[in-house]
Amino acid sequence: MLPLDGFRVLDLTRFLSGPYATMVLAELGADVIKVEQPQTGDDSRRLAPKVNGESYPFAMPNRSKRSISLDLKTDRGRELFLHLAREADLVIENFRPGVVRRLGIDYEAVRAVRPDVLYCAISGFGQTGPYRDRPGFDIMAQGAIGLMRMTGEPGGRPAKVGIAINDIAAGATAIYSILAAQIQRSRTGEGQYMDISLVDAGLAWTVWESGAFFGAGEVPQQTGTRHRRSTPYQAYRTADGYVTIGANNDRLWARLVTDVLDRPDWLTDPRFATLPDRMDHIDELEVEIERLTTTRGTDEWIKLLDRAGVPGGPVLTYDEALADQHVVARGMVTELEHPLIGAMRTIAPPTKFSGLDQRVRSPAPWLGQHTAQLLRESGVDDAELAQLFATGVAYDAHPDHERD
Repeated sequence: MLPLDGFRVLDLTRFLSGPYATMVLAELGADVIKVEQPQTGDDSRRLAPKVNGESYPFAMPNRSKRSISLDLKTDRGRELFLHLAREADLVIENFRPGVVRRLGIDYEAVRAVRPDVLYCAISGFGQTGPYRDRPGFDIMAQGAIGLMRMTGEPGGRPAKVGIAINDIAAGATAIYSILAAQIQRSRTGEGQYMDISLVDAGLAWTVWESGAFFGAGEVPQQTGTRHRRSTPYQAYRTADGYVTIGANNDRLWARLVTDVLDRPDWLTDPRFATLPDRMDHIDELEVEIERLTTTRGTDEWIKLLDRAGVPGGPVLTYDEALADQHVVARGMVTELEHPLIGAMRTIAPPTKFSGLDQRVRSPAPWLGQHTAQLLRESGVDDAELAQLFATGVAYDAHPDHERD
């Protein structure tokens, strides 16, 4: 049994923030029903690479779900959605503010059929404020909260974080907010509306940066791989790549210079003797360390760092990371069979529970794969079902494909 067994979700989200949140809920046991528009579905279904016509990137955050495809712009499509909502614990959407109201499926409309419903809205800038109507993707949020001005090499162009970090931040915020709302509902019987924005969620993650700004007026700048408060704590060049070193306190600094770099004289060097000294001479320290680290390969340095108990590691490319023996041993890459793609790999859930069988439950659905099944569960008979498909109110991209 999983914690969210019996918890039903109507998932209207697209792209990444919402689908990431509902993927996690699904793999905690929720019955996530992905509600998609006919013909095109979730916008991320168009992303390459595709295998047998199915988007591989789409398949990553949309696994373990069922898909129903309804035209919500039609009266019958909206009626069918609201009928499904009677049995839903959560409705989650990430349209621009105002869209769900125009469709007639907003919080008030859903609450009219399910008074204790949980309703989560994710948007770029939130449901209120002067920017509420702006369309907003991850990069807009990164620019709006200063991330692009603190990422990259000093003096360089603004740089985007390597992943869609605000999308994931918003998804993670949605997850814990939904779980909190569900705990509250179990105690009080009351539903909840949750307004989450990519900007707010990302800004909430700037914990140390806000401390430095509120405490001393410091505006975080681009520092490459360096830490803003401590050194050595960055990636250094080696003979064949880079090595990360995190000797960020006096104990680790002493181990690094004595047992790894063989420069015990740096313990009394006035440039490096204390952390403030090292921060004041961080450029010189980098040059001095790289004079040494470039004489050996990364693997050699890692062995020395491990032996001395100093945190360190390689700087891998993504393909190297996925093939790393530790990642493999932790079971972070798992395989499954998709009905159209065939054998495929995906990233496994990261938490190792002692007593929960959390895993990828099923591959991502094709567009409308479960439309007929879900409508029958809702009481639609075969005659009306045929009519719904014929008129385009309901849709299944592969009606003749064998289903498991």
